[in-house]
Amino acid sequence: MNALRDAALQSKAWPYEEARKLLKRYPDGKPDGSPILFETGYGPSGLPHLGTFQEVARTEMVRHAFSEMSDTPTKLIAFSDDMDGMRKVAENLPNRDMLAEHLDEPLCRVPNPFDTEHESFAAHNNAMLRQFLDRYEFDYEFLASSDCYGSGRFDDTLKLVLARYDKIMDVMLPTLGEERRATYSPVLPISPVSGKVLQVPVEVVDPGKGLVRFVDPATDEAVEHCILGGAAKLQWKVDWALRWVALGVDYEMAGKDLIDSVTQSSKITRVLGAKPPEGFNYELFLDENGQKISKTKGNGVTIDEWLTYAPEESLSFYIYRDPKKAKQLSFGIIPKAVDEYQRFLDAYPDQPIEQKLPNPVHHVHAGDPPQVDMPINFALLLNLVGVANTDDKALLWGFVQRYAPGASPETHPALDARIDYALAYFRDFVADTLERRAPEGKEVDALRDLDAALADMPEDADGETIQNAVFEVGKRHEFEPLRDWFKALYETLLGASQGPRMGSFTALYGIDNVRTLIAEALAE
Repeated sequence: MNALRDAALQSKAWPYEEARKLLKRYPDGKPDGSPILFETGYGPSGLPHLGTFQEVARTEMVRHAFSEMSDTPTKLIAFSDDMDGMRKVAENLPNRDMLAEHLDEPLCRVPNPFDTEHESFAAHNNAMLRQFLDRYEFDYEFLASSDCYGSGRFDDTLKLVLARYDKIMDVMLPTLGEERRATYSPVLPISPVSGKVLQVPVEVVDPGKGLVRFVDPATDEAVEHCILGGAAKLQWKVDWALRWVALGVDYEMAGKDLIDSVTQSSKITRVLGAKPPEGFNYELFLDENGQKISKTKGNGVTIDEWLTYAPEESLSFYIYRDPKKAKQLSFGIIPKAVDEYQRFLDAYPDQPIEQKLPNPVHHVHAGDPPQVDMPINFALLLNLVGVANTDDKALLWGFVQRYAPGASPETHPALDARIDYALAYFRDFVADTLERRAPEGKEVDALRDLDAALADMPEDADGETIQNAVFEVGKRHEFEPLRDWFKALYETLLGASQGPRMGSFTALYGIDNVRTLIAEALAE
């Protein structure tokens, strides 16, 4: 443990860099002995997506890194802002006409458009988020804005907001345009008539009683209104500061698009007499078109979709990597993520502690990565499924067992699951893209030469022996650069522009079967 802690205190891996901020904030732990509080936030205006999930996963990685550096207790809160008014209806939602009738109502009071037992739209989305968090066994406490406002948990801080209303306005007004300044209020009362979250000018009447005055658009009449007990919520940046102060949040990360919000919320937190939490701004996930992932647009990949095509660990691995670099979040990156995860996992057991800590799998598995024997990578499985042209797992296992004798679904359950993922991914994303072309020019003689070389080999020749023969054929036929030879093999034999190591693929698929592919290509 001492060696681990010493290495953690020196490690430059980003979770440790973040955790060091909290060590500096509380060198001797929190004065009152309470846990250091990590928070993640979620707006349930649409279905949870990987961008939502990654914030919890990355925060938990920082939390675990801190636990390796300090004995101070910690706690993670996953917070849902379900009091926010529904501003628009996402295109990927059912019963959109019904939802449109409830625009501007708190999400926690909008009827559930899904065929589930949950009482509201927000409750359904919150349940989906929690389902995925639970699947990853995160140790967290879930809090909903509606509960915190409605139970009175935020009341004392709401009174403080009213008492320091003018100072908060001094922070916010310079950041707003002229038209917005004319109507801006930190407080968004909920109309007792329409039930909508109102964006109207507000006059503070009595901070101690939580009383404000405003004109309700539903009646065009001025009303005196108590904002306590869930009868109002706060404007976004003020609401975020309210949460930090009322809950005592010590750490929260946010996307690059919220840098301004972090700045303003931090200023408001200080106005309210508290210290803003530590944190950092991560880069955004982008869809395949380079657009920001959005819940309301429904673009990008959902958590459930990723897990249809790849194991859970590959998702956490992809989330860990390069948090300050914008990354595509689309189906196309899944195979590479699966294989890169496995390479890091294979390397972990033999690494010294100083190399283990920056290894992504250390953070993916909270310091205890499993040992998984994976004799075949995902890319190779995809190619096997393609050329075998079958969804028969028993037949595919026959190829696998020739390549990896002794392997079986019972001895290698992770490999068995990966075959299922490969079948699903190939069916949905690869099958319709494959198109073999006829060989051209010197490719014809090179393929004949390769066929002859394979004919001279025993059927159980290993991948390295075959790979060397493929190299030699390419050199003899003067492919320059040599990658053009491999590209020709992929396009004529596999129907793709890129592919696996041909030696490994041939050892897996079988020399006779590859010779059949060559004969079919030459016949064209």
